[in-house]
Amino acid sequence: MPNTKLQEKTVKVLATAQVLNGVGVAGTVAAGSLLVASITDSESLAGLAQTSSVLGAAALALPLARLTARGGRRLALSVGFLSGVIGSLFAIFGGAQKNIVFMLLGTFLVGAASAAGYQARFAAVDLSTDETRAKQLSFVVWGSTVGAVAGPNLMEPAGNLAESLSLPRLVGPYVVSATTLMLAILVIQFFLRPDPFLTAQKQSGSNEKAKGATKRALAHIRKTPKALFAIMSIAIGHIAMVSVMVMTPVHMAHVDVTLTVIGFVISIHVLGMYAFSPLVGTLSDRFGRIGVVQIGVLILLASTLFAGFAAPNDVAMLGIGLFLLGLGWSCTLIAGSALLTESVDPTLKTSSQGASDLVMNLSGAGGGVLAGVIIGTLSYGWLCAFAAVPVAFLGIWSLKLSRS
Repeated sequence: MPNTKLQEKTVKVLATAQVLNGVGVAGTVAAGSLLVASITDSESLAGLAQTSSVLGAAALALPLARLTARGGRRLALSVGFLSGVIGSLFAIFGGAQKNIVFMLLGTFLVGAASAAGYQARFAAVDLSTDETRAKQLSFVVWGSTVGAVAGPNLMEPAGNLAESLSLPRLVGPYVVSATTLMLAILVIQFFLRPDPFLTAQKQSGSNEKAKGATKRALAHIRKTPKALFAIMSIAIGHIAMVSVMVMTPVHMAHVDVTLTVIGFVISIHVLGMYAFSPLVGTLSDRFGRIGVVQIGVLILLASTLFAGFAAPNDVAMLGIGLFLLGLGWSCTLIAGSALLTESVDPTLKTSSQGASDLVMNLSGAGGGVLAGVIIGTLSYGWLCAFAAVPVAFLGIWSLKLSRS
């Protein structure tokens, strides 16, 4: 089968899995924060749900990369999604029993499904050409749109489903995630054949060694200016997105808005994250990776202004701010990922990708922790202001790099 045909099939399968993954994971974002706040009776701790999820994604980033190197994308993605299924069940139990330990363990493992989703974007470029790398990668990111936008809007019916099962309403999204992630496993296992990573290795004759690869990859990235900029673009975009996004439901809950309204704002945010991914990828291929990162920086800074000055019940302002937050993140993620893939040594590709996701998710976890502290001691507006600081730094760095 020619690479073009196989690549088309691979992207379609990965996009389908991302739809299911999006439905499962995105619906738990707002629910997780609200559940933790309800269990602990503390808004300052609400960010622990997303922090735990991001830590789970970080913890699985390198193991999934190693699994890819040893057994291909199909093995790694299936393990990641399966961890998410198990995590959803733990979260349901923790929410029903008001047990914060099981709740956070559940969100930690659901984060593993996010890790698999992030690595799926790299699976899309195993067989791509240099001229279409960002566009192919963006199609898989775009595959999350349908599921991720639908997920938050399923909070109300998912809550009704939970009540019909004699469970708390807020665990409903985790019931949905357990189901959709299991379906994602079936899609990957039955249809991601032949495996794109193993096929690319066979065609190139390369064989990435897993032992010590992460240390070699990080050392290589530190010595390569474009690779270092790429990985930090991904990390800084993620820390800004996570810190603001995770506290928006808590900010809105100050005026007792309904779960439907909160779900709507989060879905607008997720729309910004994924819907325009093909456009971002096309621009990145046509005009360069650094230029698209710079566009992302400007959009992220605008998002912090809109969201930071919005009242808790100002759905329009918050919707615009969160939409821009997602769009800016999309620019830094797609352009940064493409730049990283083409800037590193081919023999360190999967380990560099795993290291990238590790750094990205640890940054997001730190952002989630700090977000809870800031909103508990200061305000949501101050949180947005602090989130803008590393983004501005990235913009300055990009100007220096583009001139060199």
